[in-house]
Amino acid sequence: MANKPARVPTSKAISAKSRRYRDILYDVKNQVAWVTINRQRALNAFREQTLDEMIDALKTTRNDPSIACAVVTGAGDKAFSAGGDFYAMMRLNWTNAAMWNDRMQGLAMAIRGLPIPVIAMVNGWCMGGGHELALWCDLVIASENAVLGQTGAQVGACPTVGATQYLPRIIGERLAREMIFCARRFTAKEAVEIGLINKCVPRQDLLRETLAWCETIKSLSPQTLRMTKKSLNFESDLLYASWQHGMELLAHVWGSEESLEGMNAFLQDRKPDFQKFRIRNKQELEAYLEGCAKDLNAPPSMRKGARKNGKPST
Repeated sequence: MANKPARVPTSKAISAKSRRYRDILYDVKNQVAWVTINRQRALNAFREQTLDEMIDALKTTRNDPSIACAVVTGAGDKAFSAGGDFYAMMRLNWTNAAMWNDRMQGLAMAIRGLPIPVIAMVNGWCMGGGHELALWCDLVIASENAVLGQTGAQVGACPTVGATQYLPRIIGERLAREMIFCARRFTAKEAVEIGLINKCVPRQDLLRETLAWCETIKSLSPQTLRMTKKSLNFESDLLYASWQHGMELLAHVWGSEESLEGMNAFLQDRKPDFQKFRIRNKQELEAYLEGCAKDLNAPPSMRKGARKNGKPST
């Protein structure tokens, strides 16, 4: 009989004092804050409320300086997070895009801005925005059954809220482009080899290993951890302009025909037909070029063959 992964430790005393959350579980045990996405039926995909709750929970760690580190994970054993919930993202468009994009950036900044290390404890699927969530964390420990990938190109979304910024710096430009352009996935073992995550362990050892890392962090200087995290973030903090640029690009993706085709195809368990957009775009370009050749880009009176003073122009 296969060993089942151990549950995240809980503390009744802390839980009673904590806020009431619907999409996540938040607990503090032995100076470690645990933030667990609790949407197992959706493979721990997140929606706007999930992002709000995670931001709130992580920021509350600032109220207790005895907390040495935080762990972000997903409930159950199937997924860390499958990324954004399609039923949430399909409601987005250029007008309301900031309602989603600002929350994504807000969570990333909350994680990166904490004065304590944040560990992603990854089990199962870690895809799309879920993988960007892991990228925002300081350390990543994954079980052998974890799969990490950026699926934006498969579903008509864009991983421009962390992946396009951080991946080239973590795994190199070539692999980053392959991961994004080709939607390449990596097993946890492969992810360790390319430097995408810190450690891969057997599934039954994931919690034990994470707790061991937490104990190590608890034994170290909180001042040094705070200062060095800020210093380590210096170069990537300079990418803030790229984040803003990426969010505006993403704003134009939400609600587009291609994004809706990709997400609908996933929900309908079929392959997306992105070719029809290439064919249509080609036809539109050909019509444009044909119009240029016919002088349709000039006033009617100035086009070839137009009559001037009752006579055809030459």
